[in-house]
Amino acid sequence: MEMAEVLKTLSKIPGVSGHEDKLAAVFQGVPGVEVRTDVMGSVIAIRRGTGPEPRPRIMLAAHCDEIGLMVTKVEEGGFLRFVPVGGVDPRVLPGQAVMVHGKRAIPGVVGFTPPHLVDPGKEKETVPMHELYIDTGNEAGDIQVGDVCTFDSGFTRLGPKRAAGKAMDDRAGVAVLLGCLEELGHMRHQADVYLAATVQEEVGFRGAITCTYDIIPDIGVAVDVTHGAMPGLPEYDTHELGKGPTITLGGNIHPVIHKALVEVAEAEGIPYQLEAMPGSTGTDAWAMQVCRAGVPSGLVSVPLRYMHTPVETLELKDAELAARLLARFALRVDRVFLEGLSWN
Repeated sequence: MEMAEVLKTLSKIPGVSGHEDKLAAVFQGVPGVEVRTDVMGSVIAIRRGTGPEPRPRIMLAAHCDEIGLMVTKVEEGGFLRFVPVGGVDPRVLPGQAVMVHGKRAIPGVVGFTPPHLVDPGKEKETVPMHELYIDTGNEAGDIQVGDVCTFDSGFTRLGPKRAAGKAMDDRAGVAVLLGCLEELGHMRHQADVYLAATVQEEVGFRGAITCTYDIIPDIGVAVDVTHGAMPGLPEYDTHELGKGPTITLGGNIHPVIHKALVEVAEAEGIPYQLEAMPGSTGTDAWAMQVCRAGVPSGLVSVPLRYMHTPVETLELKDAELAARLLARFALRVDRVFLEGLSWN
């Protein structure tokens, strides 16, 4: 598959947390998989293994929701008041183009007072979100309270290797799952592999919790994004674009899962970076780890610049390498591998 085209398609689909229904077809048409959608809206693709039953169950999870805005009031003249859905930074909102998803999709812009008219001394202050509004050009007739809005920033190629757009957090992870599925189509793996595009991660890991209860996996690996290196940030807080996905270690991560991912990467010649996170990773890996009686979990992430903005930027190769890593990891899992996860 062409990673850039997959990301372009996924990025364009609106899917604010709680409104991911247009992503329900994400795994449709992939040969050799069973696909179902649960009551929360998460989409689960299952590729059965060839090992003897009971086969190990691997859950690979990437959230498909994105941050956005929700309309709280429709004012005269087509102006909309709003609140954030997920971690929207008010600093990036003024002057942004958005799409309001009412009875039909209606474009709008987040209005901003020109610097010439701002009270003296307040030119550099961040405008509080409750003072901002969306201007629809008096086209708000099909919009009501509760409708959601997405950034309307498009998809941009930055040279031959990189791309930028909205919702790369975590449509990049969903693209990795699709790439993993393609890789697995050429392999004979013993385990049953469940690939879940989970909902509502940005507001509390909800889809990952319900999917884990449903699947009851023996192993869980989340696929998400992590902070990419950029000017002005220390090296210890970021990871380089183009040097492969990160493999996390820390309290949220089972040490055997981490070790196996690293061993697979080194055996297959897959570049990778280490990411240390002592507590919760703030990803679906946390939800999987503490679900039911606990699930041995891992985390693989794609470095991403400008997270939670309309221009999230990544290197395509990092997503491709993450897909390859997960497929090769799944190939390694059998009943003997599961026995090695015991703390005894």
